[in-house]
Amino acid sequence: MIRLLFAAFLLTSCASSKIKSSVSDDAQKELANRLAQKYIIADGHVDLPYRLKVKNFQLEKQYVGIPVKSAEGDFDFERAKKGGLKAPFMSIYIPASYEPAGAQLLADSLITMVKWIADQNKTYYEVATTPADVIRIAGQGKIALPMGMENGSPIATLADVKGYRQKGISYITLTHSKDNKICDSSYDTTKTWKGLSPYGREVVKEMAKEGILIDVSHISDNSFYQVIEISPVPVIASHSSARKFTPGFERNMSDDMIKVMGKNNGVIMVNFGSTFVDGEVAKKRTENQKKLGEVLKAKGLTFRDDAAKAVIDEFMKANPNAFADVEQVADHVDHIVKLAGINHVGFGSDFDGVGDSLPTGLKDVADYPNLLYVLIKRGYSPADIEKICSGNIFRVWNAALDYAAKN
Repeated sequence: MIRLLFAAFLLTSCASSKIKSSVSDDAQKELANRLAQKYIIADGHVDLPYRLKVKNFQLEKQYVGIPVKSAEGDFDFERAKKGGLKAPFMSIYIPASYEPAGAQLLADSLITMVKWIADQNKTYYEVATTPADVIRIAGQGKIALPMGMENGSPIATLADVKGYRQKGISYITLTHSKDNKICDSSYDTTKTWKGLSPYGREVVKEMAKEGILIDVSHISDNSFYQVIEISPVPVIASHSSARKFTPGFERNMSDDMIKVMGKNNGVIMVNFGSTFVDGEVAKKRTENQKKLGEVLKAKGLTFRDDAAKAVIDEFMKANPNAFADVEQVADHVDHIVKLAGINHVGFGSDFDGVGDSLPTGLKDVADYPNLLYVLIKRGYSPADIEKICSGNIFRVWNAALDYAAKN
C-alpha cells in the first residue's frame, strides 16, 4: 500500500520542492502514519531529564517503568513508538540561576540519569552520540537517546568542551534565559557582551573542533550573527520557530536569520509550544497570567501556595488558555522552507519543556503523524518528509563530526 501511495504522489509531482496530490484524505493520513514509522523522526529538544529531576526522580529507587509507560508528561517509550519518534535529543537543561560549579553538578546528574535510563531499559533505549548510532539503534526497534546541553554554563574552561563530548553531549545551546560567560541571551536585556564574549568565541571554535553541534536557540541576535561569522561548520537551532508569527519575540528567528541559516547549511528545528507558534496566543496567555496574579494577590496568595490551587483551577475554568494548532506549526515549516529551502528545517518540539502550551493536535510524542499529515496535505513529498524528520539534522551533525575528525 505504501508503494502505491508513493506512486500517487510521484505521478502528481510539480517543479517546486512540494507536490500537489489528488490522493484522498484517508490515504494521506495513512501515508503520514506509515512515514512516521518508516523514517527516523529526530526531535531536537525533549525535556524528559529535567522533568524527572523536578519530580524528585531518584536513581536508587529504580523507577524503570517511568520512561517506558507513563500517564505523566509528554514522553515515554510507548507513545514515542506510536508517533514514530526514534531519536529524541534529551535536554540536559541547566537553569540560568546555576553558577558554573552548580551547573556542572546538575549537568553531570542529568547525563547520569539518561545513561541510567538506557542501561536499566536496554530493550527500549540506548544512548547515541552520532547519526550512525541512531540509525543502528532505530534498526533494532529501540529509541536512541542523543543528548544536548541546554545552556553552556557548565563550560567553565575550554577543556570542559572535550569533557562533555566524552560524556556523550552532541550539541550545546550556548546560553539560556540570561547572559552567561559565553554570550548574551535573547531573553536578557542587559546585553553584557553585545553578542559573544571573547571566551565565547573560543568556546564556539572548540565545540567545532570536538564535533559538538553549535546550537543558536536562546541566544541574542548579535550573538547569532557572530556565531555564524566564526563557525567553521553548519549550526543548528534545536528548538526555535519563525519570528514572523510572533513579532517582537527575539527567542524565535527573524526572516534574515532564517535565510542566513540556509546559507550556513544549518537547520532550524521548529518549536511546537503555542507561544512560539502564535503571537496572539502568547499575548492572550500573558494577559490571563496577569489577571490570575491579580486575583491571587487580592486573596493574599501566591502561585506556589497550596491554597492557591483551588483558586487557580476555578480561574482557568472560567478563563481557559488559548492554544495554537498543528496547522500553525506547519505554517512555520512552510515559512522556513520558503526562505531557506527544504534542507534547512526539522522538528524541535520542546516536549516536556513548554508545560500546558502544546498546540491542538501535538499534545505529546504520539502526535507526530498529525503534523506529517498536514505537511503531506500541503504537498510535501515523502522525500521532503524524510529530510524534515531527520535527514537535515543528520547532514549537519555529520558535517560537524567530519570537521572534528579532520581538525
